[in-house]
Amino acid sequence: MTDPAWRHRAIVAAFLVLSTAERANADCAFEPQGEGRVDAVIDGRSFRLDDGREIRLAGIELAGTDRASSRSALAALVSGRQVRLHGEDDAPDRYGRQPAIVFADDAQTSVQSDMLRRGDALASADVTDKDCAAVLAAAEKVARLGKLGIWAHPAAIKNAESPGDILAGMGQFTGVEGRVLSVRQAGL
Repeated sequence: MTDPAWRHRAIVAAFLVLSTAERANADCAFEPQGEGRVDAVIDGRSFRLDDGREIRLAGIELAGTDRASSRSALAALVSGRQVRLHGEDDAPDRYGRQPAIVFADDAQTSVQSDMLRRGDALASADVTDKDCAAVLAAAEKVARLGKLGIWAHPAAIKNAESPGDILAGMGQFTGVEGRVLSVRQAGL
């Protein structure tokens, strides 16, 4: 990875992350929702604390093909470590997991931002806080520009003109680029 163009893209993307985080004053700084020591990593975005609580990383999605890689990445970041949980609400989701922005040890950068910056996850569209969404999108952009992790694969973004390719990923979180021809609301 000594390609000068790659290095330039990574430097520009890192600058974007830093300037976005500076504007937000912190990396998704919501109210503290507790802390604990990580006992076990369940999957690429969930882990169990030593007190039995299950935590789900808020603000990220996993790419369909790299779930095992995401699990390994999360394990490397949190296994056996003390974590601080932040969020808008500590109410569990329908599976009993507490969604949270997670900070390992004394880190100022969230686990989510670290995973996004390395290309181990995708930024979720369900983040309602615009400053937090900007921080996560900027972290993802670092990996995208640097072609890191999932972004190293040429098929990371599906073309809207290839419906068969899109349908092959049914049931998985998938990025699709293309021109929007119409929009409608359904299922209300």
